[in-house]
Amino acid sequence: MASSTQELELFVRDSLAAGASRDGIQAALATAGWAPEQVRSALDAYADVAFPVPVPRPRPYLSAREAFLYLVLFSTLYVAAYHLGSLLFDLITRALPDPADSEFMLDRVGHSMRWSVASVIIAFPVFLFVARHLGRELARNPVKRLSAVRRWLTYLTLFVAAAVLIGDMITLVSNLLGGELTLRFVLKVLVVAAIAGTIFGYYLGDLHKEEREA
Repeated sequence: MASSTQELELFVRDSLAAGASRDGIQAALATAGWAPEQVRSALDAYADVAFPVPVPRPRPYLSAREAFLYLVLFSTLYVAAYHLGSLLFDLITRALPDPADSEFMLDRVGHSMRWSVASVIIAFPVFLFVARHLGRELARNPVKRLSAVRRWLTYLTLFVAAAVLIGDMITLVSNLLGGELTLRFVLKVLVVAAIAGTIFGYYLGDLHKEEREA
């Protein structure tokens, strides 16, 4: 696969150097059976400027600093989302107590609420600060949108959010079929759907925006 990609890049470079048009190169490669995404990626590696030889575009590179920032960004997002959901769950439990709940269970809810509040107070501002900092860097240098660590973590987040949403819906349907729906249960299902759906929708929209700009 790597050898094929190198051959494609070499062909595109030599064709541009020979004066072939981008449309002509794309048509020739499409006829030869190359996927449109591969052809577009190979052509996008060179700037469309008037110069005797093909001018390469800057390519993203992975730095330890960048990996650190994105790991902090997404880890604080996960922590804040999880504990926000846990806090809302505990508030629902307090507002709609189950007669079967013991005093010990209610004490555990109180401890869980304190831990969740502390986690959200710390993690969410850190997430916002790092997200703002990375947003400014992307505005100054848009090529960093192609960062491998950014794309991998974004798609991982989409996968986790989608898995949570699917599990949430399965749980809802299972309890519905079993006739075990209660107001407290439905509210908790809505909390999970709202948090996971917001994260999924935001990052999916961010990827679509990136593709439109590209």
